Amino acid sequence: MKRILAIVFLTVIVLLAWWLFFKTDKESKQSEPKVEALKVKKHSENFNNKVATTIKFYLDMKNAFVEGDTLHIKSNATQFITSVDSLPLDELQKDDSLILIAAQQEVSEIKANASPILEETDLTEMRHDFSMVSENLYPFLKTIGYEGEKLYWQNCPMAFGDDKPANWLSNSSEIVNPYLGKNHPVYKSGMLNCGDNKDSLYAK
Repeated sequence: MKRILAIVFLTVIVLLAWWLFFKTDKESKQSEPKVEALKVKKHSENFNNKVATTIKFYLDMKNAFVEGDTLHIKSNATQFITSVDSLPLDELQKDDSLILIAAQQEVSEIKANASPILEETDLTEMRHDFSMVSENLYPFLKTIGYEGEKLYWQNCPMAFGDDKPANWLSNSSEIVNPYLGKNHPVYKSGMLNCGDNKDSLYAK
């Protein structure tokens, strides 16, 4: 009888020790801070800096459209085109030749739509050109795998009339409409914040 009790007692001790060991080990693992994987940049620093410069001039041009300032629109459009020309697209060759070809085509369309801004005198026509630049720049950034600061893809459902929407990129989620602007001939500044965010781009 004593032998049976000793065996039962020993079994209880072993089970208790096993339970305590695994409970402590599990709690220890749960309390360990999770280590996030380092984000590895796909592009070189030079490439990303060139893209950032292009985005800066685009945003400066967008802000000039908000103000309806044609002088600054043209000045920033000039700098924007120059910066697009300086993008080191050949770096994309190491990733995929098809990505390079797509990026080159999109850059060609960006410049084709930005160049008329320099010649236009009518602000509405310039805004139409800017709309097309935006429609080309957005897929370009997706094609290259954009790695810069967060950008928002924004939409105004009545940019050129009740049923004529247009899009643009912004570095703020706040809507400041470059198509209706501060000095619109019909709405004045009443539609300055018309629009909403449709998408965002950022290094994931």
